[in-house]
Amino acid sequence: MSQITHKGKPITTYGHLPEKGERAPHFELLKSDLSVATLQDFKGKRVIMNIFPSIDTNVCATSVNNFSERAADLENVVVLNISRDLPFAQERFRKVNEISNGVNLSDFRERNFGKDYGLEIIDGPMEGLLSRVVIVLDENGKILHTEQVDKIEDEPNYLEALKPLL
Repeated sequence: MSQITHKGKPITTYGHLPEKGERAPHFELLKSDLSVATLQDFKGKRVIMNIFPSIDTNVCATSVNNFSERAADLENVVVLNISRDLPFAQERFRKVNEISNGVNLSDFRERNFGKDYGLEIIDGPMEGLLSRVVIVLDENGKILHTEQVDKIEDEPNYLEALKPLL
Protein backbone atom coordinates (compact mmCIF):
# COMPACT_ATOMS: atom_id res chain seq x y z
CA MET A 1 0.00 0.00 0.00
CA SER A 2 1.08 3.56 -0.67
CA GLN A 3 0.40 6.71 1.32
CA ILE A 4 -0.57 9.99 -0.31
CA THR A 5 -2.38 13.00 1.13
CA HIS A 6 -5.61 14.87 0.49
CA LYS A 7 -5.71 18.36 2.02
CA GLY A 8 -2.89 17.40 4.37
CA LYS A 9 -4.55 14.22 5.64
CA PRO A 10 -3.08 10.80 4.82
CA ILE A 11 -4.97 8.47 2.52
CA THR A 12 -4.00 5.01 1.34
CA THR A 13 -3.98 3.42 -2.08
CA TYR A 14 -4.60 -0.26 -2.81
CA GLY A 15 -1.05 -1.30 -3.57
CA HIS A 16 2.05 -0.16 -5.42
CA LEU A 17 2.42 1.07 -8.96
CA PRO A 18 3.94 -1.29 -11.49
CA GLU A 19 7.68 -0.62 -11.78
CA LYS A 20 9.75 0.94 -14.52
CA GLY A 21 10.91 -1.75 -16.94
CA GLU A 22 7.89 -4.03 -16.30
CA ARG A 23 5.17 -4.64 -18.84
CA ALA A 24 2.00 -2.75 -18.04
CA PRO A 25 -0.84 -4.94 -16.76
CA HIS A 26 -3.71 -5.73 -19.13
CA PHE A 27 -6.77 -3.51 -18.79
CA GLU A 28 -10.31 -3.26 -20.11
CA LEU A 29 -11.81 0.22 -19.84
CA LEU A 30 -14.82 1.92 -21.41
CA LYS A 31 -14.57 4.50 -24.17
CA SER A 32 -17.13 7.30 -24.48
CA ASP A 33 -19.27 5.21 -26.84
CA LEU A 34 -19.33 2.45 -24.15
CA SER A 35 -17.18 0.11 -26.22
CA VAL A 36 -14.24 -1.60 -24.52
CA ALA A 37 -10.64 -0.49 -24.98
CA THR A 38 -7.74 -2.71 -23.95
CA LEU A 39 -4.02 -2.10 -23.60
CA GLN A 40 -3.54 -4.21 -26.74
CA ASP A 41 -5.51 -1.57 -28.74
CA PHE A 42 -2.59 0.83 -28.25
CA LYS A 43 0.25 -1.57 -29.14
CA GLY A 44 2.70 0.15 -31.45
CA LYS A 45 1.98 3.57 -29.88
CA ARG A 46 3.84 5.28 -27.10
CA VAL A 47 1.32 5.90 -24.32
CA ILE A 48 0.87 8.50 -21.60
CA MET A 49 -1.61 7.20 -19.05
CA ASN A 50 -2.95 10.30 -17.28
CA ILE A 51 -4.91 8.87 -14.34
CA PHE A 52 -6.93 11.02 -11.94
CA PRO A 53 -9.90 11.08 -9.50
CA SER A 54 -12.47 13.09 -11.51
CA ILE A 55 -12.59 15.11 -14.70
CA ASP A 56 -14.85 17.60 -12.89
CA THR A 57 -12.10 18.97 -10.63
CA ASN A 58 -9.72 21.78 -11.56
CA VAL A 59 -6.44 19.89 -11.19
CA CYS A 60 -7.72 16.87 -13.12
CA ALA A 61 -9.04 19.07 -15.92
CA THR A 62 -5.74 20.94 -16.02
CA SER A 63 -3.77 17.70 -16.40
CA VAL A 64 -5.99 16.57 -19.30
CA ASN A 65 -5.51 19.90 -21.08
CA ASN A 66 -1.75 20.03 -20.37
CA PHE A 67 -1.00 16.52 -21.57
CA SER A 68 -3.19 17.04 -24.64
CA GLU A 69 -1.29 20.20 -25.61
CA ARG A 70 2.19 18.94 -24.73
CA ALA A 71 1.83 15.58 -26.48
CA ALA A 72 0.30 17.02 -29.66
CA ASP A 73 3.71 17.50 -31.30
CA LEU A 74 5.21 14.20 -30.15
CA GLU A 75 5.47 11.45 -32.72
CA ASN A 76 3.45 8.25 -32.27
CA VAL A 77 2.09 9.24 -28.82
CA VAL A 78 -1.43 8.78 -27.47
CA VAL A 79 -2.70 10.22 -24.20
CA LEU A 80 -5.13 8.03 -22.25
CA ASN A 81 -7.15 10.04 -19.71
CA ILE A 82 -8.36 7.50 -17.16
CA SER A 83 -10.79 7.99 -14.27
CA ARG A 84 -13.89 6.45 -12.75
CA ASP A 85 -16.09 9.18 -14.18
CA LEU A 86 -18.94 8.06 -16.37
CA PRO A 87 -17.97 8.04 -20.05
CA PHE A 88 -20.70 10.63 -20.67
CA ALA A 89 -19.02 13.14 -18.31
CA GLN A 90 -15.65 12.49 -19.94
CA GLU A 91 -17.12 13.07 -23.40
CA ARG A 92 -18.88 16.27 -22.28
CA PHE A 93 -15.56 17.59 -20.96
CA ARG A 94 -13.79 16.68 -24.21
CA LYS A 95 -16.35 18.56 -26.31
CA VAL A 96 -16.55 21.65 -24.08
CA ASN A 97 -12.75 21.94 -23.93
CA GLU A 98 -12.22 20.98 -27.58
CA ILE A 99 -9.73 18.24 -26.70
CA SER A 100 -8.74 16.38 -29.85
CA ASN A 101 -5.51 14.71 -28.73
CA GLY A 102 -6.38 12.01 -26.24
CA VAL A 103 -8.66 9.11 -25.48
CA ASN A 104 -10.92 9.21 -22.42
CA LEU A 105 -11.33 5.88 -20.67
CA SER A 106 -13.50 4.96 -17.69
CA ASP A 107 -13.00 2.34 -14.98
CA PHE A 108 -16.50 2.82 -13.56
CA ARG A 109 -17.96 -0.53 -14.64
CA GLU A 110 -15.45 -3.28 -13.78
CA ARG A 111 -13.35 -1.25 -11.31
CA ASN A 112 -10.33 -3.54 -11.83
CA PHE A 113 -7.90 -1.01 -13.27
CA GLY A 114 -7.30 0.79 -9.96
CA LYS A 115 -6.54 -2.47 -8.16
CA ASP A 116 -4.45 -3.99 -10.96
CA TYR A 117 -2.31 -0.85 -11.18
CA GLY A 118 -2.15 -0.33 -7.37
CA LEU A 119 -3.62 3.16 -7.40
CA GLU A 120 -7.21 2.90 -6.14
CA ILE A 121 -7.86 5.01 -3.04
CA ILE A 122 -9.10 2.73 -0.25
CA ASP A 123 -9.87 5.17 2.58
CA GLY A 124 -10.74 8.78 3.30
CA PRO A 125 -13.22 11.04 1.52
CA MET A 126 -12.04 9.96 -1.95
CA GLU A 127 -12.34 6.23 -1.24
CA GLY A 128 -13.12 4.28 -4.42
CA LEU A 129 -11.61 6.84 -6.81
CA LEU A 130 -8.28 6.58 -8.63
CA SER A 131 -5.28 8.49 -7.30
CA ARG A 132 -3.38 10.97 -9.46
CA VAL A 133 -0.81 8.94 -11.39
CA VAL A 134 1.10 9.18 -14.66
CA ILE A 135 2.44 6.06 -16.34
CA VAL A 136 4.36 6.28 -19.63
CA LEU A 137 4.73 3.23 -21.88
CA ASP A 138 6.82 2.43 -24.92
CA GLU A 139 5.37 0.92 -28.12
CA ASN A 140 5.37 -2.57 -26.58
CA GLY A 141 3.68 -1.68 -23.28
CA LYS A 142 6.90 -1.55 -21.26
CA ILE A 143 6.82 1.05 -18.48
CA LEU A 144 9.23 3.94 -19.00
CA HIS A 145 8.05 6.26 -16.21
CA THR A 146 5.67 6.30 -13.24
CA GLU A 147 4.63 9.02 -10.83
CA GLN A 148 2.03 8.85 -8.09
CA VAL A 149 1.49 12.45 -6.99
CA ASP A 150 2.05 12.64 -3.22
CA LYS A 151 -0.49 15.42 -2.62
CA ILE A 152 -3.57 14.60 -4.67
CA GLU A 153 -4.38 18.29 -5.10
CA ASP A 154 -1.06 18.85 -6.95
CA GLU A 155 -0.45 18.46 -10.67
CA PRO A 156 1.89 15.77 -11.99
CA ASN A 157 5.39 16.62 -13.16
CA TYR A 158 4.68 17.01 -16.89
CA LEU A 159 8.31 17.47 -17.92
CA GLU A 160 9.51 14.29 -16.17
CA ALA A 161 6.63 12.33 -17.71
CA LEU A 162 7.43 13.55 -21.20
CA LYS A 163 11.23 13.10 -20.98
CA PRO A 164 11.25 9.42 -22.06
CA LEU A 165 9.22 10.37 -25.15
CA LEU A 166 11.46 13.19 -26.39
